[in-house]
Amino acid sequence: MHSTILHTLLSHLVELTSERDQIELEKLLTQTLFDLISLESRDHDQPSVSIYHAVDIEKQIFPIVALSQEAEEANLPSSLKNNLANCFKSGECLSYTPNGKVFTHLYPLKSAAHQPIAIVAITSEIEDPQQQISIRMLLQMFQNFTWLNHDNERDTLTGLLNRKSFEQRISKVLAHISNTSKRKDDTICHTYFLAIFDIDHFKHVNDTFGHLIGDEVLLLFSQLMTQTFRDTDMLFRFGGEEFIGVFQCTLASDIETVLERFRVKISNFKFPQIGKVTASAGYTLISADEISSKLIDRADTALYFAKNNGRNRNCYYDQLITDGLLQENTKESDVEFF
Repeated sequence: MHSTILHTLLSHLVELTSERDQIELEKLLTQTLFDLISLESRDHDQPSVSIYHAVDIEKQIFPIVALSQEAEEANLPSSLKNNLANCFKSGECLSYTPNGKVFTHLYPLKSAAHQPIAIVAITSEIEDPQQQISIRMLLQMFQNFTWLNHDNERDTLTGLLNRKSFEQRISKVLAHISNTSKRKDDTICHTYFLAIFDIDHFKHVNDTFGHLIGDEVLLLFSQLMTQTFRDTDMLFRFGGEEFIGVFQCTLASDIETVLERFRVKISNFKFPQIGKVTASAGYTLISADEISSKLIDRADTALYFAKNNGRNRNCYYDQLITDGLLQENTKESDVEFF
């Protein structure tokens, strides 16, 4: 029995440590914990393992990552919601028995800054102190790995994904688009876009106010990005004052609204010691069987057009081509401006 548990656990750990995407990591963690508890428990015990994130603690809105997507945050018992809120606020493990028979344990997952970012909820009919120790050790291993992963994939100044992680992330998006395009029976299709953002006249900021203030602008800019866009949107600092976003939209028209909202937010924000700063963006549709370098070239071309036509605007590469404002050379993949 012990060798079976050990083999299963090690197999899961090998799979988990080969993953980099946070959502996939959490799915693997729920499966690992479920199998660990199931193998150590009685045959009739049916444990459940879920991971909750806090969108709004006061309103008790907790999106869920679970083995089964049947559970929805809207259907969570009030006792669970209250305890999740308390666990997020305290950052400490909590245990309770909602019906006097089933044990529910809540374990906070913390960021590298030791702030709770998610709660692992495990429900089981068995209260096993040794099992609790095993679970805590496994969760600590998971946190250590995600912290190392975070340090390796994140930009030191802004905390956004760095350039090194871009290729791996965009390759997954392209593979997903390619696979989805082959499933003709799918009723829900999502459209993906890649956008490049550039702070207007950033060299002037550095030359006038110094690089320390310039770094503060970059940090605030990145914070406004994370506040404006969704957790599922992939945001990268690509270098200097240039940032990249990869966005999934239900409707193709949504991307214009999303980017315009961010442009307005930046232009209305008062940066300390500087005042107003604007940004320009160029974006393009991501299609199946693309390569990342071509996507960047197209978005960068649209960004260049925005910079040369007034700045503080968003330009859609594909629309510029349609409107005849750009002409694409399909043989050389070059673009001419009119």
